[in-house]
Amino acid sequence: MSFPSAASSAWLTEQDCDLDAFRALVEHRTDLAAYPYATSVEGDALVYDGDRLRAADGPAVRAELVRALADGPGIVVFRAAFPDPSVVDRLTAVFEALIAEQRAAGATAGDHFAKPGANDRVWNALEKAALRDPEAFADYYANDLLALVSTAWLGPGHQVTSQVNVVNPGGAAQTAHRDYHLGFLSNETAAAYPAHVHRLSPVLTLQGAVAHCDMPVESGPTMYLPHSQKYEPGYLAWRRPEFQEYFEAHHVQLPLAKGDAAFFNPALFHAAGTNRSTGIRRTANLLQVSSAFGRAMETVDREAIANAVYPVLLKRAADGADEAWLERVIAASAEGYPFPTNLDSDPPVGGLAPPSQADTVRRALREAWTPQALRDELRAGAERRES
Repeated sequence: MSFPSAASSAWLTEQDCDLDAFRALVEHRTDLAAYPYATSVEGDALVYDGDRLRAADGPAVRAELVRALADGPGIVVFRAAFPDPSVVDRLTAVFEALIAEQRAAGATAGDHFAKPGANDRVWNALEKAALRDPEAFADYYANDLLALVSTAWLGPGHQVTSQVNVVNPGGAAQTAHRDYHLGFLSNETAAAYPAHVHRLSPVLTLQGAVAHCDMPVESGPTMYLPHSQKYEPGYLAWRRPEFQEYFEAHHVQLPLAKGDAAFFNPALFHAAGTNRSTGIRRTANLLQVSSAFGRAMETVDREAIANAVYPVLLKRAADGADEAWLERVIAASAEGYPFPTNLDSDPPVGGLAPPSQADTVRRALREAWTPQALRDELRAGAERRES
């Protein structure tokens, strides 16, 4: 990823934050001709037709998405990412049940950038949805476009996490921000990391949102500032009043239909918008996909998810599901990276690394293990990894 240099030293400071330099980057217009697989540019964001993207998938498509997220506008929208609305509706029903349980228990989920209780939020919705309805989970996370963009940006072994966010009518906007990792640190702490870590942070995660209802602009879909991910001292700039004011004056909002998905560079300045509607509970499944080499934001019991989903995988495999479908579900559920581990008790097998959790699930499917056999082997593998 290329960034303009904002400081001569190896560290960045708030004194490097120059609004004029920022404006020079973000006021660049997105050229549709430079992105041959995109269908349009809306508010400087690149928009892709889901079916066309599926048909064209290959190295050139993935390279274009990387370029769009890194050096282009930093945001891509996939229209009809989920062409079958029932797949979305089934998981929405799971989310609504989880929210109802939270409310009944009197729990109020906190929010990073909005007041607790202003929205309905479900943390670790990935694990909770898998345990509640493995069939709905599998059909949802088998989505090929989610896998395409995640693999393009992060490579293999990435980890999916999910947080549901429902902004109710009247729900106020978030403040503009950058996301995890450095975006969740104070300026003082972020400035202690050298400049090359500021350049590294955006390639460790991919942010996404799947629309679980139609989201006209009045419902407050996410506000974006295209091209802002390219501003190197941006992790130190986003809290500054002049940058917040610029964001308020120049952000764009893209209406989404149910089943659309937006993916963006985590360094893009963005914020959820105010829901000015009278009756739309704006529901989005917020996806944070982490590199195998990074630390995900949430603790997820992937062993429990793999065990919950495995009977579905067995059944679908017997019914003739193709390998790609099965692999996408495995990637969304099981841990795909074998480290860290205890190499005394979990030594490399036939190479430089021991089998990952996902490798174990793949083997179980190939050999048609029973669910209990997989459960026993996953537990044994977890114990081998312990110090």
